[in-house]
Amino acid sequence: MHTQGNPTVRRRELGASLKALRTQRGFTAEQVAERLVVSPSKVSRLETGQRGASARDINDLCDLYEVNDEQRERLLELAVKGKQRPWWQQLRLPYSTYIGLEADAVSISDFGLGFMPGLLQTADYARAIVLAAVHGWEPDVVEQRLRGRMARQRRLHAEDAPHFEAVIDESVLHRVVGGHAVMRAQLERLLELAELPNVTLQVIPYDAGALPAGNNKFIILRFAPPDVTDMVYVEGLTGDLYIDTPGEVETYSNAFRALTELAASADETREIIAAMIPHYGG
Repeated sequence: MHTQGNPTVRRRELGASLKALRTQRGFTAEQVAERLVVSPSKVSRLETGQRGASARDINDLCDLYEVNDEQRERLLELAVKGKQRPWWQQLRLPYSTYIGLEADAVSISDFGLGFMPGLLQTADYARAIVLAAVHGWEPDVVEQRLRGRMARQRRLHAEDAPHFEAVIDESVLHRVVGGHAVMRAQLERLLELAELPNVTLQVIPYDAGALPAGNNKFIILRFAPPDVTDMVYVEGLTGDLYIDTPGEVETYSNAFRALTELAASADETREIIAAMIPHYGG
């Protein structure tokens, strides 16, 4: 489902271009806001991709920055794509911002201590995770969340599939989620997906010692357009964090690399998973 019309990333690409133009012309955000008679916060939201831009917004900014026709056309095209309705919008998922970023990433690096990565979960395992996270949800809401997760997984098999690498703690293989039958099917699913050429799965054994990452869950997303900075997504109990400052992204990238060095190799990981399957019955 990767498309050049992905609104989340197209807004970020547009925002980065607008910020670069403003910087090149020597304007501050406040000066731009004053000249266009808008609020500084609107300029900021446009440059960070937090809001879509209208054709008038783009034309006013292009006039101010003295942009040539070719650049203007490109920015207008990005603005149109930034307002398209993506497939996930109809599901009204609370993490739609993340889905938009994931849907356009060319590389996804996933680390987690608590449970299987979402892109590798079976439907039954995912259902048990969703039910454990929030009690009292209506069945149709739970199924809605599952449809979103299963739809996301199709990217791993797409022609333009991203490189997906996941590092999980060995405890994830031992934590019984949904019952033994669910766990057996989940581990078998891991072995199937680990055979994909674009998927790398590693398990950190118990005897690896202390871990170099303080977060229980973070995901690093990398993108093809040079104007779109890499992003780190950090899950939180009361809110999620999106980090795109280069220095901070590098810190998480270094932590992920250190985790891969502690983890068993991909081949050893498959052996560890295969050895666990009999513990969940036949």
